[in-house]
Amino acid sequence: MHSLSDVVRDEATRLGLDHSRDTLIRVGVEMRSRHGPGALARRVLPRLTDRAVVDSIRNPGEVAVLRRLPRFLLLGIDAPQPLRFQRSLLRGRLGDGATLEDFARKEERENSTTRAGQQLLATLAQADVVIVNDGTIGDLRRRAREALAARGLRLTVGRPRKPS
Repeated sequence: MHSLSDVVRDEATRLGLDHSRDTLIRVGVEMRSRHGPGALARRVLPRLTDRAVVDSIRNPGEVAVLRRLPRFLLLGIDAPQPLRFQRSLLRGRLGDGATLEDFARKEERENSTTRAGQQLLATLAQADVVIVNDGTIGDLRRRAREALAARGLRLTVGRPRKPS
């Protein structure tokens, strides 16, 4: 599993910055501004193997870079906002928002229309399949396996295969 958020966290650490939500958003926008909207995806490409999962894709430019990979499939995972807020409280990350209203304002800012900004809705609109994540983690795994199986792909869990 590879995360574009980890690419941003690595850069924030390199710059001596904290990992609050606002800081990570700012660092991601700066990286996309300097190196183009697909910058985060280009940074993760060398880490990918034959079969890989990449999460935290938040800009259509990242999708464009990843679509160059053979058999790339973009699964959009969405959940109702109140449920996302409840989950953020359980996660306890710095800067997620203490109230539903604050959380909603932060999400609205993340739906930028700037080329280098996070464009959550525009990215979700490019998904090949959208899975509603309104149940348990087991439900999500089952829905993801079903979506992949319908496209002839199989989700394997466990240690990655050794390259041949």
